[in-house]
Amino acid sequence: MLQVGVIGTGMIGQDHIRRMTSVLAGVRVTAVSDVDMAVAASAGARVGAPAFESGEALIEDPSVDAVVVCSWGPTHEQYVLAAIAAGKPVFCEKPLATTQEACLRIIEAEAAHGGRLVQVGYMRRYDASYRALKAVLGTGQIGAPLMMHCAHRNASVPGFYEKEMAITDTAVHEIDMVRWMFDDEITAVRVLTPRRSSLGGQLQDPLMLLFELSSGVLVDVETSVNIRYGYDIRGEIVGEEGTASLGSQSPVHVRRAGLSSDLVPADWRERFLQAYDVEFQEWIDALRATGQPAGPSAWDGYAAAAVSDAGVAALRTGERIPVVLTERPKLYAAEVAA
Repeated sequence: MLQVGVIGTGMIGQDHIRRMTSVLAGVRVTAVSDVDMAVAASAGARVGAPAFESGEALIEDPSVDAVVVCSWGPTHEQYVLAAIAAGKPVFCEKPLATTQEACLRIIEAEAAHGGRLVQVGYMRRYDASYRALKAVLGTGQIGAPLMMHCAHRNASVPGFYEKEMAITDTAVHEIDMVRWMFDDEITAVRVLTPRRSSLGGQLQDPLMLLFELSSGVLVDVETSVNIRYGYDIRGEIVGEEGTASLGSQSPVHVRRAGLSSDLVPADWRERFLQAYDVEFQEWIDALRATGQPAGPSAWDGYAAAAVSDAGVAALRTGERIPVVLTERPKLYAAEVAA
C-alpha cells in the first residue's frame, strides 16, 4: 500500500484526496498540509489523516512514502526540492515551477539524485480520446503528420485571470500534449490576436497560437476563455493521406424538433474526470512496481515553461519567438514520448 501525503488541500487537492481514498487501488492518504490549517485539518479528518503545519514536515514524516503537491504555484519548487532531498517520489500539479530557472534547479537536483522522482500533472496524456488519437497517428494510416488544429474553450474564467494566463494556464495543456503527441519539441511560437470578444472584459480573448515543431509540423491553438456555451476541447491532425480528430465527449446525442444536439461539459473537471483517475492510478502502480514515476517528467515541466515564456513574449511583441532549451540531461533522454 502506497502511503501518500498531500500538500495543498484546496479544490484540486481535496479532489485528489477523494480520488485516492474512494476510487483508486493500492494507495492511502496518510498526511495532509495546507497554508490554512483549518482547511487541512478538515480535509484530513474526513480520511483519518493528520494535518501538518508545513509541507516540509509532511515530507519528512515516516508515514509518507510519496508526496502530491497541489499548493499555490509559486510554492511548488520548494516542496518538490524538499521531496527530492528526502528521496521521495513527488507528483506535482502543473506548473512544475513558475520560472524556467526554478524548473532547471529541480532538474539539477533530480539528476544529482540519479533517478526519477518527479512527475508533473499533465492529465491529457491519460485521456482516452487523446491516447486513441496518438495511437492512430502511430499506425501511419493517415500518413506523415503535417498540421494539427486545436481549440481550448472555457465557458468563463475567474476575475483574477489575466491575459498571459491564456498561455501559461490554459494553452500550456496543449503545449505539453503537442510535445507528447508528436514526440517532438516546439521550436518557435507566434501569437495572433483576433477581434476581441466583448464578453472577455479587459482580456485579449480569444487568442490564436501557432507552434512550429522541429519536424516542420505546424500546430494552431485557439484559446477562447469566455465563450459561455461550455468547456470544449478539440483536436484534429492533418496527415498526408487523411485526418484524425478527437471524438465527441457527449454521452448522448439528441435529435428533437428539427434540431440535433450534444451535451457539452461544464468545466475541466467534468471533461477530464476519468483522465485524472487513470493518471493517478498509473502513477501509483509505477511507484509500487519500480519506485519511479513513468509519466511527464521534470524535463517536460521545464520544456512547457520554456514554450509558455516564448508564447508570452510573442503575445507582448507580436513577433515570432524561438524556443531555446538547455541541453537535456541523460536522465531524461528520449522522454518526450514518455
